[in-house]
Formats: sequence, structure tokens, C-alpha cells
Amino acid sequence: MQHNDMTLVYIGLAVIGAISFFGLGYFIRKIHAKSKIKHAEDKAKKMVEAATDEAEKIRHEAELQAKDMLLKLRAEFEKETKDRRQELIVLEKRLLQKEENLDRKVDIIDRKEKDIERREHSLVDREKQMSSREKELEHLLQEERAKLQSISGMTREEAKQLLLKRLEDEVKQEAALFIKRSEEEAKEKADKEARKIIGLAIQRCAADHAVETTVSVVNLPSDEMKGRIIGREGRNIRALEIATGIDVIIDDTPEAVILSGFDPIKREIAKLALERLIQDGRIHPGRIEEVVEKVKKEMENSIREEGEKALFDTGLHGLHPEIIKLLGRLKYRTSYGQNVLQHSKEVAYLMGVMASELKLDFNLAKRIGLLHDIGKAVSHEVEGTHSKLGADLARKYGESENICHAIEAHHQDIEPKTLLAVLAQAADAISASRPGARRETLETYVKRLEKLEAIADSFKGVAKAYAIQAGREIRVMVQPEKITDAQAAVMARDITKKIEEGLEYPGQIKVTVIRETRAVEYAK
Repeated sequence: MQHNDMTLVYIGLAVIGAISFFGLGYFIRKIHAKSKIKHAEDKAKKMVEAATDEAEKIRHEAELQAKDMLLKLRAEFEKETKDRRQELIVLEKRLLQKEENLDRKVDIIDRKEKDIERREHSLVDREKQMSSREKELEHLLQEERAKLQSISGMTREEAKQLLLKRLEDEVKQEAALFIKRSEEEAKEKADKEARKIIGLAIQRCAADHAVETTVSVVNLPSDEMKGRIIGREGRNIRALEIATGIDVIIDDTPEAVILSGFDPIKREIAKLALERLIQDGRIHPGRIEEVVEKVKKEMENSIREEGEKALFDTGLHGLHPEIIKLLGRLKYRTSYGQNVLQHSKEVAYLMGVMASELKLDFNLAKRIGLLHDIGKAVSHEVEGTHSKLGADLARKYGESENICHAIEAHHQDIEPKTLLAVLAQAADAISASRPGARRETLETYVKRLEKLEAIADSFKGVAKAYAIQAGREIRVMVQPEKITDAQAAVMARDITKKIEEGLEYPGQIKVTVIRETRAVEYAK
């Protein structure tokens, strides 16, 4: 019993101790919580104060920035206002000047109107005087007509018809003389201006006089090399001719081999290939084919470089790559012995100079001159005239219609419609007809002169015709009793047309018809 009581006491003490412990813990936690809340409140208060300070600082800075911005905007506004004020002052001055000018013009117009009014009054007075005089003259004329009719025995209508017929004959004669004089003056003026422009163009164009042939000569280090070129049973020379399409002529010419062919590009390939084979020393069919193929590729690059060089020399650009290749091919084409690429560059220079003198498009003129013979690069491969082929090529590769038309018209295949097309004809004729530009055999030259004189002799009234200046001019002497001055001018045109239709010639031919009347008497 006593033991149980002790147990209850211990339990009671334990419960009291636990309650005390929990109570103490509760008070301690409450005190700790209060201290944390106070600390948090202090911290929050400090953060609010710091935020307030920061906000005040930002507000102050914003106010300063706003003031600066306001000052800046005000300064800009004042500057802009000042500039506008200056502009308005300038405009006001201009308006004042214009008003003054208008006032002066109005004064001048008023004075002119007053002068016109005075003149009109004077004209009215004169008209009245003239009308009175006309009436007097009409009266006198009627009296004179009556007297004339009585004296001549002719009616008024008959006299009028006779007078009109005489006046018609006189007017026709005077008109013919006036037309002839006007034509001579216009021709003289035009010839003088044309000579000036052409002379200036020729003076400023320096050109080569060299010509090419249909054969090329390859020099050999010794005559022993001829046997190696021929090869065993001629296999080397046959291989070279097949690969290049050029005839290889080995004759008694010492230390030289002749390459013959009408295609200058193939002839140049054969020449370069043979020179390399001679330098290399290995000459056999396989090596020949290898070297020829290599030279052909290099030749294509060389042709393109020649086309680019022509563009550089003439100062042009923007041409299609295929046009540039065709230009390069012209280096290996000749016309009457004249190098076509050199001729094209000459025509470009001449057209550029003449276009500058006539205030035309300088670059367009040079472009036409450079491309005018582009059809010759393919004329041996395609049917058609080189001018038509050239125009088609130019259209194909994007050239303008002005250029295409001038190319097609430069040999008068079609009628020229632009001044640049006419300049192309003139520049082409100048380049082709200058001394040393082209050549022809003596037999062909003599036949051309004889045919030229025969064309002139075929006209009635021609006494004698003489071809002079290497066929550039023909002078026709006519019989003065059979040919009048007017008929002489017509004959010159007819001879020109017949020459153009029936004769092939480089450049142009001047036709001069001479009519001379001599009166001879002897004093005895």
C-alpha cells in the first residue's frame, strides 16, 4: 500500500515537472518570438527608411534630368525658331525682290503697251493713206490697161496669159539657179565641216600599216630538223597536218618550214605547236597530238585575252563574254590584207572623235565602231553577210537596237536611220581607205580603174573620163554643147548610182563632172 502511494507521488511529481518544463519552454519561446518580431520590425523599418531615401534620391535625379532635358529642348527650340526666323527673313527679302522685279516688268509692259497703242494709231493713219493711194493707183491702172489694149490690140486675158508664161519661164530659170546655188553652198559648207571633223579624227588616230598573209614561216635551228619533222615515211608531217588542218610545206628554203592555210587561227596553232615540238626535240605522232591539243586550249585563252585587251584599249566594258571571244578571233582575220581587229579599234577611235565633235554619245559610238565587223568572226562558218550576222549576234548577246541597226547599216545593206549609223559608214570607209590599210594585186587594181572609166564613158555626152587618186576619184569631161549645167549635176548622180551598183571597191569614190565652154577668136 505504501509502495503504491510512493508511485503515485512520483507520477504526480513527474507530471508537475513536465507541466513546468512545457510552461517554461512556452514562456521562453514567447519571449524569443517577441524578440524576433521586434528585430524584424526594426529591420523592416530600416528597409523602409532606406527605400524612402533611395526613392527620394531617384526623384531628385529624375527632377535634375527633367530640368536638363527641358533646358536642352528649350535651347533646341530657340535655335530652330532662330533658324526659321532667318529663313523667313531671307524669303521675305526674296519676295520683296520679286515684287520689285514684277513692278519693273509691269512698268515696262505698260510702256510697251503705250508704244503699241501709238503705233496702232499711226498704222491706222497709214492704212487710210494707203487705201486712198490704192484707189488712185487702181484708177490709173484701169486707164493704163485701156490704153495698152487699144495700142497692142490684145485683150486683157491674152496679155495676162502671155505675161504669165514669160514669168513662169523666168521663175523656173531663177528657181533652177537658186536650187543649184543653194545645193552648192550647202555642199560646200557640209564638205568643209565634214573635212574638218574627219581630218581631226584621222589626226588623232594613229594606226598600224602592217598586213598579214595566208602563210606562216617557222625558222629551224638547222636543216637536219626537216627530216625529223617529216618522220619515218612522212608519219610526223601527216600527223601534224591532220591535227591542225594546215598544209606543212618543206622545200629547199634553208632552215625554214612554211605553213599554208586560209584559216589564220589554225595556222597560228600549227605554228606554235611546231615551234614547241622543235624546242622540245621529241617529235612523234603521239607527242604531236598532245602538243596541238595543249596549244588549242592556250589559244582559246589567248583569244579571250585579245578581246579583253581590245576592250581595255578602247575604254569599253560590260560586253557579253561570247562577244569578247568573238572580238579576240578578229585578230586572226584579215580583209583585203587589213587586220580586222585593228580595223575595228581604228573605227572605234574615229567614231569616238567624230561623235565628240557632233555632241553625240561618245561611248555608244565607240561601242558601235568596235562591234561593227563582229560578224566576220563567224562569216566563214554561217551563211549571210557579215553586217547581218553581226547585227544578229549583237541582238543575241543583249546589245541595244541602236548598236544593232548601225552594225547592219554600215555597208548600206539597209538604209541608215540614225546619225551614228552614218558615222559608222564614214569611219569604216576612212579606216579602210587610208594609205597602206588594204592591198590588192596590180591586175585587180588596173581592172577596177578600167571598169570605173568604162562606167563613166557609157553615158551620152561624155568626152573623156579619168580615174585618179588610185581610184578614189573619177573626173568626167562632158561636151558643153550636148550637156547643160543642170544635166551635168544629174549625170554626176547617175554615174554615182551606177558605180555603187556595178563595182566593188574599198572606201568611197568621188565623182566630178566638168563642163567647160571656151570662146576662141583670133585678131588679124
